[in-house]
Amino acid sequence: MRFSFVSALVVTLATESAVASTWFGKAAYNKWHETELERWLSDHDVPYPTPADRKDLENLVKSNWNDKVVTPYNSWDTKQLQSYMSSKGYQVQKGTEKNKDSLLSQVKNSWSDTEESVSNAYSNVHDWIFDSWTDSQLKAFCDSNGIPVPQPRTRDSLLKSARENYQSLAKKAGETTAYPGNWLYKSWSDSELKAWLDERGYPVPQPSTRDRLVAYVRRNSRLASLNMNAATSSAGNEYTQVINGVAAYSQWIKEKLGLAASSVSASASSAVFGSASSASSAASKSAQKGGDAATESATQGKNRVQEGAQKATDYVKEEL
Repeated sequence: MRFSFVSALVVTLATESAVASTWFGKAAYNKWHETELERWLSDHDVPYPTPADRKDLENLVKSNWNDKVVTPYNSWDTKQLQSYMSSKGYQVQKGTEKNKDSLLSQVKNSWSDTEESVSNAYSNVHDWIFDSWTDSQLKAFCDSNGIPVPQPRTRDSLLKSARENYQSLAKKAGETTAYPGNWLYKSWSDSELKAWLDERGYPVPQPSTRDRLVAYVRRNSRLASLNMNAATSSAGNEYTQVINGVAAYSQWIKEKLGLAASSVSASASSAVFGSASSASSAASKSAQKGGDAATESATQGKNRVQEGAQKATDYVKEEL
């Protein structure tokens, strides 16, 4: 009986040890190459000694990981805090637009990333690193690296091809993939790098050497990916509201004017749907460039639909 108890205790301790090992060893940077650790530190303006052994570099990354990646908003200025709230579709509390402490509190309450989710993201960089790229940048990346893209070359097919070939392409070139080097942006011009930062409200490094531009794009790509997905969702919600409004408007015409006006109703609905489709397309394209632009397009979409509805009403009056 004693043997059985001891055996069970050993098994329990071994299990707990394995769990602890998994918990403490799950940080993405634990598996990074030494050059990737140095690159991350350099990108985030964290000084490190040279030469330094890998363990020292890893400890430096670990001590700065939360402040730089998990909760980066603590070091943002008022403009960056406002921009984030806008990109997420949140309304800044009235009267707090320039109050940094209040803005910081609002951003913190809306923040969804955790240490675990960030670590998981950096364990699968290829899943999101291309999200904020334009269609032309994706095409240039695939073409310059000889990556075949099935026809038609839609954004989805370009993204799929880039992601699927990311690992093999880097391996062939002898490059790392966990925290990629400048090779990933070799098809980008300096002006594209600057534009990417400007469009998202990220400060452009001074002096603006190409290496520094790439570093700033790389270190902000995760946040840009999160913001663009939020902007796309916001635009989608706006479009859904528009479509529901169109359906209700069409029903109102039928109820008020009767079946005799069905052809007029069809024309009216077509006018409104045209405005809604245009608004949705604009919002979708803007989401690729930044949250603020997408939010603005969604708002413009509402205005377009209202204008379309008014035109449709005038049309009905003229026809009847």
